[in-house]
Amino acid sequence: MNGPSPFLAQSAEQGSTPLVAAQAASLDRDLSRASPAEIIATALHEVGREKLAVVSSFGSESAALLKLTADVDPAIPVMFLDTGWLFEETLAYRDSLIELLGLKDVRTIHPLDENLEREDKDRDLWFSDPDRCCFIRKVEPLTRALTPFEAWINGRKRFQGGDRAAIPIVEADGARLKFNPLANVTLDELKALYAGMKLPPHPLVASGFTSIGCMPCTTRTMPGEDPRAGRWRDRDKIECGIHVAKLS
Repeated sequence: MNGPSPFLAQSAEQGSTPLVAAQAASLDRDLSRASPAEIIATALHEVGREKLAVVSSFGSESAALLKLTADVDPAIPVMFLDTGWLFEETLAYRDSLIELLGLKDVRTIHPLDENLEREDKDRDLWFSDPDRCCFIRKVEPLTRALTPFEAWINGRKRFQGGDRAAIPIVEADGARLKFNPLANVTLDELKALYAGMKLPPHPLVASGFTSIGCMPCTTRTMPGEDPRAGRWRDRDKIECGIHVAKLS
């Protein structure tokens, strides 16, 4: 676990997405029945701690992945995007989980001031062009933050539906590997993880928020609605963009 595999190192040198794609496909086959912890441990083994990042929103379903990561290695870097529009409860939850789980390297990433000044000086871009708002506040900052890394881990699950319904365990993301350790986990299994690991819920869950992003674009969900129905409600938008664009 002390360094990148020769195969991935060669891929990084050449910038060859086909090599990464081949490795991702092989790992996806090997890990099809692996537990989330085993998937995280494999990611760590493949590239080493200094080249692996976990991306977390510290949202309504984030604690499980963070706990599993901390149990494998609490010093794996965690990237947290502070868009400038987050709920205060999310920021407080981040701080409490860092302390509770003993996370040793959580890095808060911000959008560039010059982008905000040029494109969102009046802070109304979320209303007029939510895709562009997500780009300057999420996609660009994460692309920048992931520059030194060869692989990243995220918390998407197939049960969330939409474009997530068929995500693999491991996929190629440009020149990087992208691990989805919770892809196979069901909603009931996720709830069992929270109960078994005694994880505190996000403080907004109790008031009806089932998927929590930026404050202007997040609403409560009604009983029976899709868990992500409160994100960008009444808009033709289901993803912020970080899982759509290749973050090369």
